Amino acid sequence: MLIQNLSQRPGTGGPPKLRITGIELPQPGFRPEEMVKETGCRLAKYCERFGVPFEYNAITRKNWETIKVQDLKLVSGDLVAINCSFRFENLFDEAMVVADTPDSPKIAVTNLIRKINPHIYVQSVLSGAHTSPFFLTRFREALFYYSACFDMCDAVLPRNDLHRLSFEESRACEIMNIIACEGIQRLQRTETYKQWQSCNTRAGLKPMPIRPELVKELKEMVRAGYHKEFLYVEDGHWLLQGWKGRVLCCNSCWTSA
Repeated sequence: MLIQNLSQRPGTGGPPKLRITGIELPQPGFRPEEMVKETGCRLAKYCERFGVPFEYNAITRKNWETIKVQDLKLVSGDLVAINCSFRFENLFDEAMVVADTPDSPKIAVTNLIRKINPHIYVQSVLSGAHTSPFFLTRFREALFYYSACFDMCDAVLPRNDLHRLSFEESRACEIMNIIACEGIQRLQRTETYKQWQSCNTRAGLKPMPIRPELVKELKEMVRAGYHKEFLYVEDGHWLLQGWKGRVLCCNSCWTSA
């Protein structure tokens, strides 16, 4: 939709140039950059279809906290938008010395976003307290969180649905990692949206207000077309989504303070 809208912008100079940097973890095998480069090729074809000038920059990095502003190839005067959808669940919060980054990966990445000075930063996160160093706390939180996920699947999807099977398999791997692994082997580091609120604020970001009419429209859509137990509310500039009162994922928009 963004690319189509850019192609329809009024003016004599034609559509503005769209520059995108795709950041992904290296894939196993001999072509670690294949996934992120394929995404760039698909975007290039789509932009060509609508006559939008396009430039793509692919970054594959295991440790995202080592990415620098210059790696992004930003152009002065461009409007900069950052979109992160459920990709920060594996960032460590503990202080770790990686390369020349003394902060924890979570803080380092958030500080990088602030240095980029985006006009808008769209953040979507899973919301669960799964980072506790204590086993019983993680077990209890994982039990509550994933019970809601599986209960939601039972209510809206048949047992033989392929999407459900894929969802349950991936959730099973997450549960195993949260409960059974410690230290650097525990990759699933989901935090609550309030923890992200605090982290973003400390980094020098401020939340952007959500238009009340948009929230109202979205709530009406949920009531009209989704299961009655779906949760959709606003809290402190976050849009919360969940099941039977349990918050599962959240969305918010930020900008530089």
